[in-house]
Amino acid sequence: MQLFRLRILRWLAGPGIVVAIGCSGDEAPPRAAPVKTPAATAQDTQPPRTSGSTTDNETTAGGAGTDSSAEESAAGYGSVTGQFKLSGGIPDPEVIVVEGDPAAKDSEVCAARTIYSEKLIVDPDTKGIRHIFVYLRKSSGIHPDLASSDKSTVIFDQKGCRFEPHTLLVRTDQSVVIKSGDPINHNTHTNPVFGQSANFLMLPSDRKGVELRGFRAERQPFKVNCDVHPWMLAWWLVLDHPYAAITDEQGRFKIDKLPAGDHEFRVWHEGRYIDREFRILVTAGATTTLDPVELSLTALRR
Repeated sequence: MQLFRLRILRWLAGPGIVVAIGCSGDEAPPRAAPVKTPAATAQDTQPPRTSGSTTDNETTAGGAGTDSSAEESAAGYGSVTGQFKLSGGIPDPEVIVVEGDPAAKDSEVCAARTIYSEKLIVDPDTKGIRHIFVYLRKSSGIHPDLASSDKSTVIFDQKGCRFEPHTLLVRTDQSVVIKSGDPINHNTHTNPVFGQSANFLMLPSDRKGVELRGFRAERQPFKVNCDVHPWMLAWWLVLDHPYAAITDEQGRFKIDKLPAGDHEFRVWHEGRYIDREFRILVTAGATTTLDPVELSLTALRR
């Protein structure tokens, strides 16, 4: 049975905004700008105080068990899985564009149906919280299988006056192709701290897209917005290693092939840190299953 220690430090970093291109618009000035080229084809506050964990090779009553891998064990790597859940009642979703509202910008497209905020999405059955980033700030090593990304390109789309996906992981060896499925103009405005920002017009129904590359690793996710439709918001996290995950519809995440040992993860959601020292002990050749972590509305919105 492996245990991890979870401490909450209430920090909030506020990245500055750097304007590179386009019609609108920190620590270190950007050195390498993402290169924009036509794409080829597309593709409280009461946070948790302590939690436990189990490994799959130590099955207990009511506990989880581990998958052992001789290859991972020999190489000194393991995996971790967990879940973030909301404590207390689930609030009603926030409406940001009402269906049929003639006052909405480009209402024939943007008000074709009601648009709900994605700032807090909670599964009604499990109370799992979606769109939480869990990641290592830096990695002491990378498993050989993960030395480079499986996919060289990731897709970022605009449909129904919403960004898809709302949260995105990008490695520095990848490019992002931005597309639009809407028959109206949008713009994509990125706001990194260490990389160069981009701000450009997306033409109607552009399925070929615009490619951004040359990213630099960031310390935390940065905002991506559309200046034409101000409710459109997404978050990208750029890292130079593979050890990160975004919680799914049930608030679950898994990070594979981590170097064995005690790691300090960061937990981040919608513009703020939930925890900057989320400690997990990774066991070689095993999958460590964390106890579910419950977060209050106050902790998420402070």
